[in-house]
Amino acid sequence: MSDLGAFSISLAVKDLDASIAFYEKLGFEAMGGGEGWRMMKMGDKVIGLFQGMFEKNMLTFNPGWTQDAAPLAQFTDIRALQAALKARGLTPKTEIDPESTGPASIMLEDPDGNPILIDQHR
Repeated sequence: MSDLGAFSISLAVKDLDASIAFYEKLGFEAMGGGEGWRMMKMGDKVIGLFQGMFEKNMLTFNPGWTQDAAPLAQFTDIRALQAALKARGLTPKTEIDPESTGPASIMLEDPDGNPILIDQHR
């Protein structure tokens, strides 16, 4: 199976402003965001802070992006990743139509119930 893409941890936070201030003190800098969320970066480490968007922290992979959120010229499409995961015996909690194109996402859970989001924006 090919690379799952850029990696970040997505944190479900209670107070976005307090979380931003905390992670800035650790040395992270804002690299993007919107209403209720902010992406923070330190070197190649990326943390997403999300207030009111989901219940649990989750691992996030973004096919088609570098760790700097720059588009890759070549990458494995999420539909091919989904097929490879299913061929390995993994059952996504959410699936996408293999005939579709463009942006899409699938969700898995590890054996301990930790959510894993594979989210292709291109």
